[in-house]
This record gives sequence, structure tokens and C-alpha cells, in this order.
Amino acid sequence: MAVRLRVILPHAVLLLFAVIFLFPFVWLVMTSLKTPEEILEFPPSIFPETFQWSNYKEALQAIPFTRYMMNTFLICMVNIIGQLFSAPLVAYSISRIPWRGRNIIFTIVVATMILPAQVQMIPQYIIFTKLGWVNTILPLTIGAFFGAPFFIFLLRQFLLGVPTELSEAAKIDGASELRIYIKIIMPILKPALATVALFSFVWSYVDFMGPLIYLNDSAKWTITVGLQSFQQDHGAQWEKLMAASTIMAIPMILIYFFGQKYFMKSGSALTGFK
Repeated sequence: MAVRLRVILPHAVLLLFAVIFLFPFVWLVMTSLKTPEEILEFPPSIFPETFQWSNYKEALQAIPFTRYMMNTFLICMVNIIGQLFSAPLVAYSISRIPWRGRNIIFTIVVATMILPAQVQMIPQYIIFTKLGWVNTILPLTIGAFFGAPFFIFLLRQFLLGVPTELSEAAKIDGASELRIYIKIIMPILKPALATVALFSFVWSYVDFMGPLIYLNDSAKWTITVGLQSFQQDHGAQWEKLMAASTIMAIPMILIYFFGQKYFMKSGSALTGFK
């Protein structure tokens, strides 16, 4: 009996937490299928009397949803490419190449993670305005090509767990640092790079403040700004807003199911163990 209790109790607790975390999404989907009257009724009901699938069609017609999604995916892809190019290079140079001052540089990189984003907004906006980059995707993507501090830290910790004997053996065979990086280090970094790509996509996809500040032309808006504009223009049409939000959540759900194993490995990457 005690053995069964030790097995059943943890699963019961996990199931409870799963229901708690899943409930907001269920409520989102069910609200998107209700009529306006059902949404405002009290006490509220979870399931609608009749599924209003037309809410999705009307939501997609109310805003240029496809354009917003394409703009969002463009920014996400550019940021992923930038992070996968720059962050591994910086992490490799800090963790695998001995040079004077690398620990100081790494400390400064990590220290920048402490700065709140709100502190950086005004200086960054002034810089991008003088460069003439406002109302373009450059302010939202150019930073990715210099490496995010979190990704540099993550990849450095992962590389610290890679035996140095691999690089030393390659150097004995006459390989340069660039060849070692491309032929040896990059294949080893694949799980960590997948984690970087996933996090970069998620952060870019759900970013609201950046596109709101820098994208003035509605044709260049991302889906987050588009949904905010929909709420302002159409008032409290919650059923359509929830329908559009449900469609927006689909890529995130797919990322979770197809990339969860890499999210699980991100913890080991942070500690330097594989």
C-alpha cells in the first residue's frame, strides 16, 4: 500500500498542476467559440452551447492576419540566423581560446543581463533614430548578430563540458582554430544550438514592445501589435480576439511538442554537463 501511495501521489500532484496550467488555454479556445452573450453571462460557463466556428473566419478577415504572421516569422528567422552565427563564435572564443582579458569580457557580458530592458529603451531609440532605422526591422534584428548575453553564457557553459583533448588532437594534426570550430565544435553544439534557436524564436515571436516602438507602418506590424490594434479598433469583440489569439498560439504549441527534448537539455547546457 505504501509503495502504491508513493507512486500514485506524485502522479496525482503532477496531474493537478497540469490541469491548472492547461486551464487558461482551454478557456481561451472555448471563449473563441462562444457568442458575445455567452462570454458576458454570469456565472460563466466553460463550454459554449453551440460552437461558433465562424468567429475564426471573421477574425482572420478583420485584420491582415497573414501579413502580420509573415512579418513576425521574418523577424524570427533573421534573429535565429543572427544568434546561431554570433553566439557560438563568442562562446567558443571565451571558453576554448586562451587570451588575456577573456574572463573580464565574459564578466561584462554576463553583467549586461542585469540591466532592465526599460533602461536601454531611450538610448537605443535615439541611436536607431539617428541611423534612420526606425520603421524597419533592423532595430529588432541587428542585435542578434552581436550575440545575446544569455545565449553566450549558455553555450559557454556547454562548451566547458567538452573535453579539450579533442581540440588539442586536431591542432596536432595541423587544424586551425576555424577548422576546429566548424568540424569539431559545431557538431557537438547541435543540442545547445537547437535550444538557442528555440528560445530566440519564442522571444521574437511574443515580443510586443519592440515592434510597437519601431514599426510605425501598419503593413510592417507583427502579430502581437496587430492583435493590440484589433482590440482598439473593434472594441470588446472578445470572441474574435480570442480566436485570433488561439491561431497565434499554434506555432508555440508546435514548438513545444517538436522541441521539448531540446528544452529539457537546456538545463544540462547551463550547468556544463551533457
